Amino acid sequence: MEKNVLIAIDDSENAMRGVNFVAGLFGKDIHVTLFSVLHDTETICEYNSPSLTPYFRTERESFCALEEKKKKLLESAVEAARCCLVNAGLPAELIKVKIEPRSKGIARDIIREADSGYDVVVLGKRGISGVQEFFFGSVSQKVINGVKNASVLVVS
Repeated sequence: MEKNVLIAIDDSENAMRGVNFVAGLFGKDIHVTLFSVLHDTETICEYNSPSLTPYFRTERESFCALEEKKKKLLESAVEAARCCLVNAGLPAELIKVKIEPRSKGIARDIIREADSGYDVVVLGKRGISGVQEFFFGSVSQKVINGVKNASVLVVS
């Protein structure tokens, strides 16, 4: 029976561990979606208002260049994940890539996507301390608690 697997991916080692886990564990009859949430900073970079602080106006170019670099890193990570799955024997036509701008927050965007017809959600754990996770939460913890229609697998 074919399964639909959602892999939440960013440019972190933990996300790639999730990809490697799927590549090594699941069979070849799965449909995989590599899903990334992209911060919407293009809007900020294009915003040109007199109300912007003088400091931001002088630093906007540097900020926007960093964001473009981050986007390219994310695209490279997604391509590396796709290659990893193909090299493990998963047919390329069964791998879908979705990169969407952040809508409600990274965890909530992953939850929304996960509840749209996936059997399993795989994501890497960031590795924050228990105290940080208690006070601020983590994306993986929010996804575990928020996904209602799929199993969630967190890879450390």
